Amino acid sequence: MNAGAGDGREEADQLSLTFAALANPTRRAILARLASGELTVNEIARPFAMSVQAVSKHLKVLERAGLIKRGREAQWRPSRLDPAPLNAASSWIQQYRELAADRLDRLDTEIKKLQSRTMENQDGQV
Repeated sequence: MNAGAGDGREEADQLSLTFAALANPTRRAILARLASGELTVNEIARPFAMSVQAVSKHLKVLERAGLIKRGREAQWRPSRLDPAPLNAASSWIQQYRELAADRLDRLDTEIKKLQSRTMENQDGQV
């Protein structure tokens, strides 16, 4: 019935999952490693000072957020980056970046008007 409202909530929920997953520095580091290609849990865990089980928990959070996809190849479960949620988050941020830039441009225009008036007033008093 009200599909538009549902879609907005769905998008907001996806953004919440994305930002919650990205809030953790270990998960961001895992995504950075996966940006170069598919890796197994053991390969992902190698540079971290934590157990493979702890890394697996981080991978589950990233997978729930849709930031990674996990495959099944025999006993291996390679993980790979899925950029779609990052693109959605970037688009959401861009909306507010443009709004902020527009406001700063308008503020700059007003400051220049005030500076111009101040200069005119000072020239008239000399």
